[in-house]
Amino acid sequence: MVTNAAPLPTDSRPLLGVFWMLVTGFCFVAVTATVKHLGDDMPAAQSAFLRYLLGLVFLLPMIPALRAARLSPGDFRMFGLRGIVHALGVILWFYAMTQIPLAEVTAMNYLSPVYITIAAALFLGERLAMRRILAVGAALLGALIILRPGFRELSPGHIAMLVTAVLFAGSYMLAKVMSATSNAAVVVGMLSITVTIALAPFAWWVWVPPTLEQLGWLFLVALFATGGHYAMTLAFAAAPITVTQPVTFLQLVWAVLIGAMFFGEPADVWVILGGSVIIGAVCFISWREAMLKRATARAAAGARVG
Repeated sequence: MVTNAAPLPTDSRPLLGVFWMLVTGFCFVAVTATVKHLGDDMPAAQSAFLRYLLGLVFLLPMIPALRAARLSPGDFRMFGLRGIVHALGVILWFYAMTQIPLAEVTAMNYLSPVYITIAAALFLGERLAMRRILAVGAALLGALIILRPGFRELSPGHIAMLVTAVLFAGSYMLAKVMSATSNAAVVVGMLSITVTIALAPFAWWVWVPPTLEQLGWLFLVALFATGGHYAMTLAFAAAPITVTQPVTFLQLVWAVLIGAMFFGEPADVWVILGGSVIIGAVCFISWREAMLKRATARAAAGARVG
């Protein structure tokens, strides 16, 4: 998983930032590997629902912030819309995990920040300089290298991952809009609640009795996902995005190794090459965003001094 640039920390600790980003990568790869291990014995929609339902226990520390939030009807509509969009993305992601290799899922997951950049220009009026346009083009080229349409048959899992990246990008864009009026705890907490509610009817439609072992694995998925997001927050707080973002490349390396060692998935040089191109483009986009934020902060500070 990849995120947008975070505000630059005032007290940079690069080694600590790299460490927490390594933990982040381990947690997110553990999420994908655990879901891969579960396979398709349980329908994707039900797996996704149970993962979020079991993960609600991690919302307990957020209850005071959620109770104190003063949300308008418009806020609830936005949270509800994000929950539906994210839920559809989660279902397709769980489905893709049962259809295509772990490394391909991991590599194609990096497309979300690229779609976010495009959506920010189309819907939020953010300016796209030529260098960022070239980076977006490079990332899309990386996706074509992975998919190689015309040279191999594309499975439904590949299509699912392409749509997943678009849906997750839409979810993150809605989060960006909502973060202007709600704090992070409320945004994260409401996402978990609304996604669980949105997934419920899909899960009911395909419900099969889960085993205790399956519930245990899905709770582990929720634990790794929560740990990954927490570690990522610590990484962004410790070091600049220019230090932490390149470390995300290791997620693809680990995915290739785990896929080969535990799931018998041969390493695909085209997936590694395409994923590297996408990650390079995402790192450049993140670096440009960090530089622009720094320049804006300096300009604002200069204006206050003047």
